[in-house]
Amino acid sequence: MTLPPTEPRSRWAPWSLHGDGRAVNPGDVVHPDERLSWPRTLGIGVQHVVAMFGATFTVPLITGFPPATTLFFSGLGTLLFLLVTGNRLPSYLGSSFAFIAPVLAAKAGGDIGPALGAILVAGAALAVVGLVVQFAGSRWIDALMPPVVTGAIVALIGLNLAPVAWDGGGSGTGVKAQPLIAVVTLAAILLATVIFRGFLARLSILLGVLVGWLLALALGELDPAAVSGLREAAWVGLPDFHAPSFSLRAVVLVVPVVLVLIAENAGHVKAVAAMTGRNLDRDMGRAFLGDGLATVLAGSGGGSGTTTYAENIGVMAATRVYSTAAYWIAGLTAVLLGLSPKFGALILTVPAGVLGGATTALYGLIAILGARIWIENRVDFHDPVNLMTAAVAVIVGAANYTLIAGDLSFNGIALGTAAALVIYHGMRLIARLRNTTPASRRGPEPEL
Repeated sequence: MTLPPTEPRSRWAPWSLHGDGRAVNPGDVVHPDERLSWPRTLGIGVQHVVAMFGATFTVPLITGFPPATTLFFSGLGTLLFLLVTGNRLPSYLGSSFAFIAPVLAAKAGGDIGPALGAILVAGAALAVVGLVVQFAGSRWIDALMPPVVTGAIVALIGLNLAPVAWDGGGSGTGVKAQPLIAVVTLAAILLATVIFRGFLARLSILLGVLVGWLLALALGELDPAAVSGLREAAWVGLPDFHAPSFSLRAVVLVVPVVLVLIAENAGHVKAVAAMTGRNLDRDMGRAFLGDGLATVLAGSGGGSGTTTYAENIGVMAATRVYSTAAYWIAGLTAVLLGLSPKFGALILTVPAGVLGGATTALYGLIAILGARIWIENRVDFHDPVNLMTAAVAVIVGAANYTLIAGDLSFNGIALGTAAALVIYHGMRLIARLRNTTPASRRGPEPEL
């Protein structure tokens, strides 16, 4: 079925009221250019903040970025995204987990400046892709990154991060540092997922972190320095801004994440199009451009790289409200929270064991999401090209293969991403030249 093109009233016209503004009839949706009453829109906007919060603040905690600054730039980036997309694509831009491993490698020595510079360059690269897509169309992206490649890249990111959940990637934090607190946190996440229904179940990560934090408080396991910082922090003030610096090594480590951001943004646009019944393909380039510019903005001041958030897709699916008005409220709310140093200091009190328990689930979900991409797109693993593409790329990422060339260092995510692209397109090209049509043959399958 061909979806009709978007038909907003006007690119910047006020939102029209959906029905009586109080309810959404069965089978109806509130389109991006519509809204419910302002009190209801306010409530939905706050829900979007709560939905993204658990994942968004986890990223800076792991990477050592200032959490309040990241939250501030996520809100500001969301507002910028809405402007760039002409107020037609409902989306919240939260911290991207794809940046975690390369950022940790890029900030070796503790200085976040080179990592910020690399994030800025990655955002600029995504923005350039957005401009190209806006003028040339998006079909070439599907050809460059078919589902087998996209799924492999996403899966290897989750597996590459597994050591970070256990011991902070060698730093001695994570589950290894506080095993009891980590296990209780993970158990709370799992139980919240099945005990609660609807929206509360979507907050299982946040609820698990809260339970783990309370246990650490009861056991006296909170960092005294972090608790002292919480007491001294002001209620209102500017976030902790940092200036980027530029290192070729850091850029090489981080820029491959752009491929993941392309896949995430494209998936978001297609998901919203399917749920609203509107064809949004012509806005794909604007989505890339908006996220790219938001990432540039974050990298310029100390925030984490951004991406569209699946958590907020869940809120839209549950409420059937796709109004961009709710996202304006969400973005403004996040900016206001980022302007509270007390709030940022509270986040910094989250202990290592709590992070270890939460990231055990989160990183596993990233890896499984890669498999989900394969399943939903019915990737044929009887085809040896698909089989080898996924097999080699996943192992390169999971084992964190590293290549050092002079001052440059390429880690498992960069090499795994390159492996997926080179193997897939290289094998396909050779098969066509040799007329061996590998898709017609069953690939090598080891006996178990």
